[in-house]
Amino acid sequence: MKTAKVVYLGELRATSTHLASGQEVITDAPVDNMGKGSAFSPTDLCATSLASCMITTLGIYAGNHQISLGNMEAEVQKIMASDPRRIAGIEVHLTIGLSETQLQDEHLKTVLTRVAHTCPVARSLHPDLLQTIKIDFVPQPA
Repeated sequence: MKTAKVVYLGELRATSTHLASGQEVITDAPVDNMGKGSAFSPTDLCATSLASCMITTLGIYAGNHQISLGNMEAEVQKIMASDPRRIAGIEVHLTIGLSETQLQDEHLKTVLTRVAHTCPVARSLHPDLLQTIKIDFVPQPA
């Protein structure tokens, strides 16, 4: 089954449709590459996919192991190289809410860190692409 259909809209914009759900994402070339920067660029989506995959994989792991995780969120920074133009690095700052008991469990935090670092997107990116991952475990409000 095909995953998506991508259609060029002109002026360095494209729309990608997820075929199973019909959800759409518009991309635009970044300002530093002749675009308007009015939407995610394709490389923005690639970098953002790393964080999204980490959060999703952590959610799957937690569900399969009856672990209650609190709020998870990530901030992403994409670092571009110019010759050739490519993503040289992705920095992800992931925050995971845990209960007070979980915050004391070093083994749990080690396992969750390993799960985040081994998500499918992380394993799919070229080894030359520097992945800098920072994970903060924070108290989850009651």
